[in-house]
Amino acid sequence: MGQIDKLLKIKEYKDKGYKPLIDYQTWRIAFLNYIEELLPENINKFQRHDKTDEVFVLLKGKCILFLADGKDKIKNIYAQDMKPLKLYNVKKSVWHSHTLSKDAIVLIVENKDTSLINSPEKILTEGQQKIIIKHTDNLWEQY
Repeated sequence: MGQIDKLLKIKEYKDKGYKPLIDYQTWRIAFLNYIEELLPENINKFQRHDKTDEVFVLLKGKCILFLADGKDKIKNIYAQDMKPLKLYNVKKSVWHSHTLSKDAIVLIVENKDTSLINSPEKILTEGQQKIIIKHTDNLWEQY
């Protein structure tokens, strides 16, 4: 092992889906790549993080961030078409999901202890699923 290997850790992820890459003290860096589960017609649940905000950065491709208000029930669903290299900070306890183009890479910054234990999920109704598809159709002409 050379000296630079003691000073620098290099990580990459090219497979599908979500992958935590670096954990340090209280934070985690992860990549989210295209996965069929996140096609608009396949999104059937939202999640929220009850202990932390979560930051998304689109590095490549296209990504729509879906957000919803409501505490115990998902109410209005909104869509944000992400622009590359901008920070999108989803506030603590906000319901959310996303859809990605096949070439997308999204950087995620979150608390290291973010897990299903402190990140409840809510199943979407058929009507809510149709809203996600409609938002995608409106934002992405060629979807």
